[in-house]
Amino acid sequence: MAEAARAATMQDFVATQEIVVDAPPSKVWRALTERGLVKRVMFGADVDTDWQVDSPITWRGEWQGRAYEDKGTILAIKPERRLKVTHYSPLSGKPDRPENYHIVDYELRPEGDRTRVVVSQSSNPTRDAADHSGQNWREMLKNLRDVAESL
Repeated sequence: MAEAARAATMQDFVATQEIVVDAPPSKVWRALTERGLVKRVMFGADVDTDWQVDSPITWRGEWQGRAYEDKGTILAIKPERRLKVTHYSPLSGKPDRPENYHIVDYELRPEGDRTRVVVSQSSNPTRDAADHSGQNWREMLKNLRDVAESL
C-alpha cells in the first residue's frame, strides 16, 4: 500500500520529441532495431536483445569517457509501428529500483513515403529532467533520420 501511495503522489513529467523522416517506416524501423545501425543512431551504443515482449534489452557504450551499461525490458513491439521499453541508466546515480526506470515509447506513423517518429519518455522526476531528456531525444532523432534516409 505504501508503494501505491508513493506512486499516487509522484509527479510524472514526460519528454516528447518528434521528427519527420524522408523514408518509409521499414527503413526507420531498421535504423531503430538493427545492431550496426542502432550504434549510429544511439551515440555509439551497442544494443542487445531478441526483440520480444518481456525480453531484456541492454545498451552498452561510452559517454563522456565513462563506460556504461543501460538496461530495460521490452514492453511492446509492433514492427514498423511501435517499440516501448523500460530504461535504467546507472549513470543517473540513482539505485537500480523500479521507480528509477523510464518508459520510452517510439511510435512510427506513416505519412505517404515519409515517417513521423514520436518518442516519449515518461517517469521524469522534474520538468528540468524532462527538458534535458527531450534535448537528448532531439539529437537521437536527428541521427535516426540521417541513418534511415541513407538506407
